[in-house]
Amino acid sequence: MSKTLVVVPTYNEIENIERLLRRIFSLQREFHVLVVDDNSPDGTATRVKENFGTYPERLFLLQRKEKTGLGTAYIAGFKWALERDYEYIFEMDADFSHDPDDLIRLHDACKEEDYDMSIGSRYVTGVNVVNWPMSRVLMSWLASKYVRMVMGIDIHDTTAGFICYKRKVLQRINLDRIRFVGYAFQIEMKFKTHLIGFKIKEVPVIFTDRTRGESKMSKHIISEAIFGVLGMKLKSVFTKKKFNRTSFH
Repeated sequence: MSKTLVVVPTYNEIENIERLLRRIFSLQREFHVLVVDDNSPDGTATRVKENFGTYPERLFLLQRKEKTGLGTAYIAGFKWALERDYEYIFEMDADFSHDPDDLIRLHDACKEEDYDMSIGSRYVTGVNVVNWPMSRVLMSWLASKYVRMVMGIDIHDTTAGFICYKRKVLQRINLDRIRFVGYAFQIEMKFKTHLIGFKIKEVPVIFTDRTRGESKMSKHIISEAIFGVLGMKLKSVFTKKKFNRTSFH
């Protein structure tokens, strides 16, 4: 059995999912894929099932009844992975904004270089984004700078969603206590990984905006990221102070 699982959340990704599966399964390394579909009305889940015979015991599907946020989809996928014997668990978008070839580089950072989390980073070596308008690039870059400053973490791409976790990271993080569901979910997972003391590496990647299907970006997701980080930071400060006070008694 492969020790690596790629978790791919989907909602109306019928135009992308079959091509993505073909690319991942053609890599010179054995990855398993779990598609977490939120009841896509376009038939994404049905398309995944049609590929079971092509990729037996490598392709899996977790169907959810409704769309309740990216973070909850990933958490469902993480729990599925932890119930099985996977050592390396990935987050990856279905829209080809993440290059499947980079899965190997993220995997090597954790397996060969012994990092606990590897991040496919758009900003660690400058700005590596293709097909985004300048306004969106600037907003994303400034958001990551803002989070880095407020949270005090040495991560350039704090909202990145292309990640490899070692199993022990997801075991240590209380997934039932993850608060956010949008971009702030990505920030929260990195912040908690940092607080626990796990080793994190940013691997430079080129992010390419989707060419098929519709973006899931919304103003709510952006505001959650901006204001959510303040709450996370304040909570961590108060928790630390409480621990310091009680440790002397």
